[in-house]
This record gives sequence, C-alpha cells and structure tokens, in this order.
Amino acid sequence: MLEEVILTVDEFEALRLADLENLYQEQAAEKMNVSRQTFGMIIESAHKKVAEALVKGKALKIEGGEFEMAAMRKFECYECQHSWELPYGTGRPENCPSCKSGNIHRAQEDRGYARGVG
Repeated sequence: MLEEVILTVDEFEALRLADLENLYQEQAAEKMNVSRQTFGMIIESAHKKVAEALVKGKALKIEGGEFEMAAMRKFECYECQHSWELPYGTGRPENCPSCKSGNIHRAQEDRGYARGVG
C-alpha cells in the first residue's frame, strides 16, 4: 500500500489551468474566481505535492470540497463552426453531427473551473 499525498480539487484545477492549459497566473486566477496571489499559493502547494509524489513514489489522491459539475459538455467543429451539447458520461464524440468532420474540440467556455457549492 502506497503512502498518499492529498491534492485538493482547487490544487488539481490550478495544475490543469497553469500546466495543461498554459494560462498565466492572472488568467487562471480569474477562471477560479480567486486573486492572483491566492492562485500563486495554490499552484505552489500543488507543485510541491506532485513533486513529492513523483520523487518519493507516493500515490496522489484528489479530494476536498464540494463542487458542481455541469450536466452537459459543449463541443464545436473547426470545419463548419457547428456547436452542440452532450451529457457527461456519454464519451467524446468522434465526428461533428452536422458535417461529419472529426476536427472537433470542447467549446472554449466549456473548459472552465468547477465552481464551489455554497
């Protein structure tokens, strides 16, 4: 059984925005509805925890907080600009329902932060 490093949902989202989406801290902070300084503290903590897990061979566990996920995901087609929604849990579509192109992506406004409850 591996020791665990606990990564909060906020830390996980900060990693996604900064390291996967390549947003500047100011942009990422805005998406998370926190100050740039708060975002900086969250991402620093997340980086330390991920480094500890990698270097020391520990498991990463993501937990903490209540949040709501959107019921639907929005997609757009690069070819015909058609947009449509699908419920979560139905898998990623392979083709645009309008022009059948496989050149699709998640809509920009659908790539945001899971908002806290309460």
